[in-house]
Amino acid sequence: MTSTFLGMPAVAPRGVGQLRGDEPFPAAARTALGNEQLRRNLGHATRTIRAKRAAVVAEVPDWEELRRAGEALKAATMARLPELLVQLEERVTARGGHVHWARDANEANAIVAGLVRRAGADEVVKVKSMATQEIGLNEALEAQGIAAWETDLAELIVQLGHDKPSHILVPAIHRNRTEIRDIFLREMEGAPADLTDEPRQLAMAARAHLRRKFLTARVAVSGANFAVAETGTLAVVESEGNGRMCLTLPRTLITVMGIEKLVPTWTDLEVFLQLLPRSSTGERMNPYTSLWTGVTPGDGPQDFHLVLLDNGRTAVLADEAGRSALHCIRCSACLNVCPVYERTGGHAYGSVYPGPIGAVLSPQLTGVEDNASLPYASSLCGACFDACPVRIDIPSLLVHLRARHVEEHRGPSAEAVSMAAMSWVMARPGRFRGGERLLRLGRLLGRKRDRIGALPPPLSAWTASRDLPRPPAQTFREWWRTRNG
Repeated sequence: MTSTFLGMPAVAPRGVGQLRGDEPFPAAARTALGNEQLRRNLGHATRTIRAKRAAVVAEVPDWEELRRAGEALKAATMARLPELLVQLEERVTARGGHVHWARDANEANAIVAGLVRRAGADEVVKVKSMATQEIGLNEALEAQGIAAWETDLAELIVQLGHDKPSHILVPAIHRNRTEIRDIFLREMEGAPADLTDEPRQLAMAARAHLRRKFLTARVAVSGANFAVAETGTLAVVESEGNGRMCLTLPRTLITVMGIEKLVPTWTDLEVFLQLLPRSSTGERMNPYTSLWTGVTPGDGPQDFHLVLLDNGRTAVLADEAGRSALHCIRCSACLNVCPVYERTGGHAYGSVYPGPIGAVLSPQLTGVEDNASLPYASSLCGACFDACPVRIDIPSLLVHLRARHVEEHRGPSAEAVSMAAMSWVMARPGRFRGGERLLRLGRLLGRKRDRIGALPPPLSAWTASRDLPRPPAQTFREWWRTRNG
């Protein structure tokens, strides 16, 4: 892989877009762990999704073969990505669409804002899209005086609650229905005064609110689950029908798509349309699968624009060990099986892409240093790899990124000095025995709980996040001599 991609520099755009949250992982995770209601909501929701997924996956006798097919298709696509993107541009243009190339979030946001203004609109309706969250499109449009209305129910809850998504697939997973009712009553224009927290009533209130937006919007913005290079076809899969409304009613449609979402041929979709719904929503097939190719006179949007987004993906593609993170089809299966995510939630990651895939994707998109803690936010249990429908080896990627972080910080540091000191002590039996004796002085601390909860600097950096076991009364050598004479 060359160092540039279609003229774009293979350098991660540090700080571009909304990939980072308000706090890095450790601080944000401590906040999340203190929220008992959030943990209950997450635990219930992820258990429900896991059970549904397990049931529909068990119905497929060749599930492992499908996973391997998805993995192979993604790897082959990444190897040919430059030529396939050129082919996609040719096919979309031939069918009356317009293709725009965006190096980073700023370019993508400027392109979309310009297209909305050119259409004479000051508001847009949106299909749920991780790419537009990544670049902070809603905030960028708001700064230009353009209102962006989320139409996915969960995204609407997050938007009205002045909140942030906490899950790739179900962004309001951290909210329960009573909280949702309170948000609707407080923020939703026209919400019934007697609205209860019964799910059907909540859904009908949102439907009435959104229907007015659908029928008046002149511009829609979407992402794309897949794009077919062979035909120039775009695909969006969803469960509520809001996407279908956005993709058919407005006159202008703008799709923002990460460059990795390509598949080479129409038949390649067969594999992913079996893998994605089962892995994401636990369904055999998505209720709404929308496919469109350019512009069709008299049917649907008459002005179609595709914005191809790099925003660090070229840098990921250039890393032979790390590029498999681009295989992700955003199913969120890894989040639902992750023991860390289940207890902390998506907000704890400080990133638009939460969970295991976010821990390997976000650091690569913006540079490891910008998300230095994320590769360590894992127990490396491997559950994410077992669940991933395209077999992304997330544990190995985490180890790779940890190694990169260490290499980028070679030189004097408290950690390096302490590791060097330990290496010196452990290099000789006599030094090691002396170290064991000194360590026994630590028994003066933590006598009440048999745990050491606080140490002076610089060791306080460790005890600020976790307790330290109190040293044992006997060393292993002493225990062995006592036992065996």
